Amino acid sequence: MIDNYKAWHEQLPYALLGYPTTDRTSTGATPYLLVYGTEAVIPAKVEIPSLKIIQEAELDNAEWVRARYEQLALIDEKRIVVICHGQPYRKRMARAFNKRLRTRLFQIRQMVLKRIFMHQDECKGKFAPNWQGPYVVRKVLSRGAVVLTEMDGQEWPNPINSDAIKRYYG
Repeated sequence: MIDNYKAWHEQLPYALLGYPTTDRTSTGATPYLLVYGTEAVIPAKVEIPSLKIIQEAELDNAEWVRARYEQLALIDEKRIVVICHGQPYRKRMARAFNKRLRTRLFQIRQMVLKRIFMHQDECKGKFAPNWQGPYVVRKVLSRGAVVLTEMDGQEWPNPINSDAIKRYYG
């Protein structure tokens, strides 16, 4: 696309036009259509008139305003169509995610290790251990949440997702 990395600023307007005028898989529509209620007319279509441009150009101002108002009144209907398109899409994405998901079942009094995430205070850098513990599972909640206690019996204040813990073989 760009032969010389110093000429990126010349291609920027085309990239900025391309993003809002490209169909999204999740919605089945372009962001421009959802905001303005009509498809965007790219500059090439203005210079080389299409049938849509010719028709709008022949209207007087009052008729064009009325036609535009009718288009804007249909934005809610187009948004409802997008929402109806988005619901099956989310179900397909959830099904694809859950197909590869490995369920972890924990039992009460089982020993586990808790993952240390980079944004936590316990994180000491990239060469530090990624897991801390062991902890004991005190209670198993629904949908994979687990309440942990430390080995001395002190309970953690918040439940932890089972994705952030693993079994400890000690």
